Amino acid sequence: MQAVKGDPVAFVTGASRGIGKAGALALADAGYDVVLTARTLSPGERYDYAATEAESGTARSMPGSLEETAAMVRARGQQALPIRLDLTDRATLRSAVETALDEWGRIDVLYNNGIYQGPGLMDSFLDLPDSRLESVFEGNFFAQFHLTRIVLDHMLARGSGAIVNMTSQAAVSDPPAPTGAGGWGFAYAASKGAFHRMAGLLHVELNARGIRAYNIDPGHVATEALKEILGPGSPVLQRQLEQGTPVEAPAATLVWLLTTEEGKRRSGETFYAPDFCAERGLVPGWPREL
Repeated sequence: MQAVKGDPVAFVTGASRGIGKAGALALADAGYDVVLTARTLSPGERYDYAATEAESGTARSMPGSLEETAAMVRARGQQALPIRLDLTDRATLRSAVETALDEWGRIDVLYNNGIYQGPGLMDSFLDLPDSRLESVFEGNFFAQFHLTRIVLDHMLARGSGAIVNMTSQAAVSDPPAPTGAGGWGFAYAASKGAFHRMAGLLHVELNARGIRAYNIDPGHVATEALKEILGPGSPVLQRQLEQGTPVEAPAATLVWLLTTEEGKRRSGETFYAPDFCAERGLVPGWPREL
């Protein structure tokens, strides 16, 4: 079944909450129908979100779900297609893309926002088991690599498409302190560093065939997941809260890249969302004047 209105279609990972949810809603406001993917399809589903090996083993739920995001997209007058997708299960990647194409016939934008959430992310170098390093890379790099390859088959056949990757300062810089004292784990940084290289290479290799690719660095955003995983006493969370980049900043950057002529010309670049939005006034009321 084809999308009824023929609007452009965006495929968003990690759309149940946080930056992915904000991006999906901004895309709906911009006239996109949205394929919403994540592990959490319905409210209350439980997973092991512990960020270190030592804390793992207890499943819990977090606020947000694909069904809730879908309702908000539809309230904006756009179609929503929620599909369960697990970044650590490669079979779900192809299945989600095939379902989207069977239902709507096209994918114009792939927003690689979702990340691995689980043990290993915040382990120190000496405490990191090989198995957890592999899990983090599977969910932060290999899943995105394979999902992008699958979607590109369709985009290249149509002769157009955009890949937008959510990257991180951890990909290109050292932490300000050890993990647990304000810094991030090696596995997270290394996996995001590998992922960070994708957009530029896609631009070099495929821009002449109609493919645009971008990195967005969201800055310090205190998402629901970060609050739940790190807890109220975490120095990392405290830094995120103090710097106060709103979740709308990466979403506004995403829409600007996809819908403006300048954005379309700037394929291959990395955009630091807080500065970018502040300079252009893309988020109403932010930054606040002191």
